[in-house]
Amino acid sequence: MQEPIPNRKIIHVDMDAFYASVEQLDNPELRGKPLAVGGSEHRGVVSAASYEARKFGVRSALSGTLAKKYCPELIFVRPRFDRYKEISNKIRNIFHDYTDLVEPLSLDEAYLDVTVNKKGNPSASLIAQEIRKRIYDELGLTASAGISINKFVAKVASDYNKPNGQKTIGPDEVIPFLEQLPIRKFYGVGKVTTEKMYQLGIFTGLDLKNKSLEFLEKHFGKTGTFYYHVVRGIHNGQVKSNHIAKSVAAEHTFNENLTSEIFMLEKLERIAAELERRLKKHNISGKTVTLKIKYSDFSQQTRSKTLPYFISDKALMLETAKELLFQERMKESVRLLGISLNNLNTEVKKTVVVQLKFDF
Repeated sequence: MQEPIPNRKIIHVDMDAFYASVEQLDNPELRGKPLAVGGSEHRGVVSAASYEARKFGVRSALSGTLAKKYCPELIFVRPRFDRYKEISNKIRNIFHDYTDLVEPLSLDEAYLDVTVNKKGNPSASLIAQEIRKRIYDELGLTASAGISINKFVAKVASDYNKPNGQKTIGPDEVIPFLEQLPIRKFYGVGKVTTEKMYQLGIFTGLDLKNKSLEFLEKHFGKTGTFYYHVVRGIHNGQVKSNHIAKSVAAEHTFNENLTSEIFMLEKLERIAAELERRLKKHNISGKTVTLKIKYSDFSQQTRSKTLPYFISDKALMLETAKELLFQERMKESVRLLGISLNNLNTEVKKTVVVQLKFDF
């Protein structure tokens, strides 16, 4: 039985429609208009959508064609990851004015442990409010926050009063809050798992809590143990200021679908060169090369090979990727290729954070 650790004061800060909001910040003509970042109405998928676009059902991972169908007035802009990273670093600098226990999840969200903080402020709610105000005053962007005793509840709470809001779940409120929460709102419960929960008669946190550990493990395996504990307010994950990279990847979505392996080899060479640059920048190497292929029908396939030694050299990665490419015939034309390196040496190297995607 997992025993709870003492309550912490955890803040989860989540920027509101970050990529789209940055674009609207930099281009006043886009403000107040439905906006999608990524691809176009003919190619690619939506990386982020403004709140004006979300009203029409436009969401991240939606194809550009469908997004335009849902919202004919939708405006597409190309992503500018260098700009997003620049602003993200400024936001993290604000976080570090309050605590060094900052765990970024992505460019637009992070956990902060403010149990003991640099301001000596006993109120995590007031700290979250001050951080959000500073982000708006200094950068012109809004953020939402969740505040509670652990990372799980704080994450759920940050989505409660979006956009530009915050919610605090105190120690005595955690169990009642989780019991009334719709199961689809539980962090980590996606669409497929939600449907499975419904079939098992689990619609709320209380329904989940009423299931035994044996029942949840039977139907969800190890994840069932996680569900059993979090619905009881037990989540012992600590805020860690660094992540150990488990994989490093580079990929590219093409303007036109590729049908010839010859053209694919040319693209793979550029992808391998970018991957080599990232690996050497952080002194990382790995043993497992994975080729990612996304077809024109949006189906996806991965092919992997594990080598007996660590590599980070472009030529060796490309040689392995080529072997994987010709492993079997393509079933459709190809819209995306990617190479990733796993089984890394980061267990004995210093911790690093890497950006996993890039645009040509």
